Amino acid sequence: MRRRAVVAATLLVATASACGRERTPAAGSADSAAAGEPITVFAAGSLARPMRAALDSFARHTGTTYTLESAGSLELARRLTDLGKSADLVALADEDVFPRFLMPGKVTWYARFARNRLVLAYGANAKRVSEAEAGDWRSVLQRPEVETGRADPDLDPAGYRTLMLFQLAERHYAEPGLAKRLEASAARRNMRPKSAELVALLQSNEIDYAWMYESSARGARLSFVAVPPDIDLGDERLAAAYGAARVRVLGAEPGDSIEMTGTPIRYGLTIPTGAPHAARAADFVRYLFSPAGQRVLKGEFLDALDAPIVIGEGRPPFIDSLATGRAGGAKPASDSARR
Repeated sequence: MRRRAVVAATLLVATASACGRERTPAAGSADSAAAGEPITVFAAGSLARPMRAALDSFARHTGTTYTLESAGSLELARRLTDLGKSADLVALADEDVFPRFLMPGKVTWYARFARNRLVLAYGANAKRVSEAEAGDWRSVLQRPEVETGRADPDLDPAGYRTLMLFQLAERHYAEPGLAKRLEASAARRNMRPKSAELVALLQSNEIDYAWMYESSARGARLSFVAVPPDIDLGDERLAAAYGAARVRVLGAEPGDSIEMTGTPIRYGLTIPTGAPHAARAADFVRYLFSPAGQRVLKGEFLDALDAPIVIGEGRPPFIDSLATGRAGGAKPASDSARR
């Protein structure tokens, strides 16, 4: 109950503050959203930079205004469910958050649109970098003088994925107890609500290393150690092996918890049921999968998919047409890719 109260307080503070929100100036359009009412976009912390770039580009082309709120994906889900907030588009760092937390009450479908992998980023003055780069990162992180950061697993998928990486590393290297030792090496004082906040800690030399997405490290021009595909959650071919990792996070009700299972890192987006500006949000989704939108996302180091993989019932025809590459609304064959 104490942990649940802390999370609830975090949500209220985050919602009340202006941090994590940005609005473009109005530019005029026939659509109500462009004429003065901005579309509201909820984006995972690791998506804040790519989404901002895409929204800015979209705004220049269409005159649409927007408000961008960024936070950990689980925190964003709780803003919709616990705080009753509304959004026109929700883009999360783990597509599994949609069925586990938001379906069917808030959304009925979601579309996979990008992939990523975890890396061990480090700051300019990080200790024992040569050893870490040589492959001995496990020993380096456990040294008492080394400070390592990670995201909060109850708020951000990067947090529970980091714990999954530790479990997979224990199996991969056949080192009993490694997962617990790595978790202990990343002290709670160095844990942040979203992985994107770890960038500042590295840049200010408050910590030496941090677990984050490759796109975040590249976007911040941070050096990083790449770990084996068997543990970085970035290889679709290793989906079955990743499934051996499991982490429990706070559930929808006080005292509840939900078990998250290891999967390849897959980003998902949706237009929530009853979104105030659903039509303009759909226009933006179309833009994301256009050549111009793809250039923006890939320019921000996201492994963006050329076409969405759509999951769920009640999805609008436009998203199926994007998945099939046709103007019609036929059910896409890629829907069978659901795990």
